[in-house]
Amino acid sequence: MNKDNNIDLSVRLGPMHFANPVIAASGTFAYGIEFDPFVDLNKLGGFCTKGLSKKPKMGNRFPRMIETASGMLNAIGLENIGLDRFINEKLPLLDKFQTRLIVNFFGDTVAEYVELASALSEISRIDALEMNVSCPNVEKGGTQLSSDPVTLKRAVESVRNVTDKFLIIKLSPNVKDITELALAAEEGGADALSLINTFVGLKIDVESGKPWLANITGGLSGPAIKPIALAMVYATVRAVKIPVIGIGGISSVEDALEFLMAGASAVQIGTANYIDPSITMKVIDGLLEYCQKNNLKSLVDLPSLKK
Repeated sequence: MNKDNNIDLSVRLGPMHFANPVIAASGTFAYGIEFDPFVDLNKLGGFCTKGLSKKPKMGNRFPRMIETASGMLNAIGLENIGLDRFINEKLPLLDKFQTRLIVNFFGDTVAEYVELASALSEISRIDALEMNVSCPNVEKGGTQLSSDPVTLKRAVESVRNVTDKFLIIKLSPNVKDITELALAAEEGGADALSLINTFVGLKIDVESGKPWLANITGGLSGPAIKPIALAMVYATVRAVKIPVIGIGGISSVEDALEFLMAGASAVQIGTANYIDPSITMKVIDGLLEYCQKNNLKSLVDLPSLKK
């Protein structure tokens, strides 16, 4: 528990307790152990692993990342080492850390989601699962799951049936009404929601007239999307009864506070990890300083638009 002068930063997402609300987002924090030289992993509320698939995945062709105004585009394509290597190579290295471990996972079919969730549920070190239905770079099952409430509900139900782990559904902003998908996930048995993932974007090299990314489009992240992400979190918090984790352009304690004040129970920091690998530590320290300055004993006492 993060305390300083009796300030308590701990938060609860349903039955799940976190020492503080700062979580490193999937896709930007590798498998956690890679950031050990830069951050105190035990100081984090938790971290989400790189998205995990049943078999190793090479991802998209290069180039697959490009900086944009106030953000970046990526079309990594969910490259990862696969389930078996994760269990055998990465998990043993994480045993010594006490921070919450959230495994982000995805599949090309509902059956693959179910198989992965079932296998991961056998591992006691894993605290929670984050079901990624929202990556815009996956041409198979992902797009349909992220945009159709009926399909999403059925997929979440299928995963819920094989796991007792705390189940988080990561939602896409590339939909007409994110609250419809949020409600579908809740009805399917989700314990919490995380949002938002990236927006579909494009950047063109004006010298060649060709897209900068080999995949043509990619996912836009970073400060450019924060106001939209904040509005979507605000709307979703009011539509569902389960906890919401806010994501999107958080790169300072002020950004994190905005999401918490909008009603998010916790936050995930993503793209900012590339710019400053210690940003999660700075946000945690900043939350303590904010509480000290404003004579708050806990984050429950924060001003909130939800109240």
